[in-house]
Amino acid sequence: MRLAATVLDTPDPPGLARFYQRLLGWPLVEDTPQWARVRPDGGGPGLSFQLAADHVPPVWPAGPGDPRMQLHLDIEVDDLDAAVALAVDAGATVARFQPQEGVRVCQDPAGHPFCLFLPGW
Repeated sequence: MRLAATVLDTPDPPGLARFYQRLLGWPLVEDTPQWARVRPDGGGPGLSFQLAADHVPPVWPAGPGDPRMQLHLDIEVDDLDAAVALAVDAGATVARFQPQEGVRVCQDPAGHPFCLFLPGW
């Protein structure tokens, strides 16, 4: 067995795929209104995006009764400020709550949290 991809629900698979394509620099390998995929050039697991018209974004940080994230992506970067600027320019938002130095919690256009972090964190 091998992991092929992590799949994220979204009301806009092509749009979310293009966000991660820009953020990660991975090519878009499939692009339909119901399903889109990005994969690293060298192979390995990628990200897929499936249509979920009723997608409810998780709340970060979640309070009682809030929709909770089921997972998040950790993305290692060399320059945290530059990575955050790229993510925001691509359509991410920076979460108000930041739990630690050297890490920035952001949310993609569908509301999925992801972390940008410096080596060693």
